[in-house]
Amino acid sequence: MDEVHVRDDVIRLGQLLKLAGVADSGAEARALLDDDAVTVDGEPENRRGRQVARGAVVEVDLPTGKVAFTVA
Repeated sequence: MDEVHVRDDVIRLGQLLKLAGVADSGAEARALLDDDAVTVDGEPENRRGRQVARGAVVEVDLPTGKVAFTVA
């Protein structure tokens, strides 16, 4: 599983999706969340502003397959 390194202890989910390269823009991140394609620690998430802490596992169900990473 890949790690996405963040500067602070928490990061907003929309920013994290862009930093991880899963979404190119905030609008694309919003579309993924609206499609129920994102889970944080196994729980479905649809809030772009959700604070995600280090150690969290994020999974995104993309058309090309699932992508999973840990926030580090």
